[in-house]
Amino acid sequence: MAANLTQIFKVIEDTITKPPIPHEPYKQSLKAWAMYCLRDKGFIVAYAQNADFAIERKGEEKLYFKVSNSSDDLDNSFSWIVWDSTTKSASLIPQKA
Repeated sequence: MAANLTQIFKVIEDTITKPPIPHEPYKQSLKAWAMYCLRDKGFIVAYAQNADFAIERKGEEKLYFKVSNSSDDLDNSFSWIVWDSTTKSASLIPQKA
């Protein structure tokens, strides 16, 4: 199971580091961009009450994500998609088990 999760996080990371469309902060929010990219890759992106969104997986627990423009003080109970405005790139910080 952990290997499966590692593979999923790798695909998510590849999706946001080599996105189908570039993130343009003046055009769309980081959350909307991340959700678009993940849907484009075939993920089922769903509403999440305590996170920005969730990814549903058949027969498995949802993966919860939040987005941020800063990697400071991130809550370890979520996975994060972080935008670095200096390098103009996104990164994935997986949830700490």
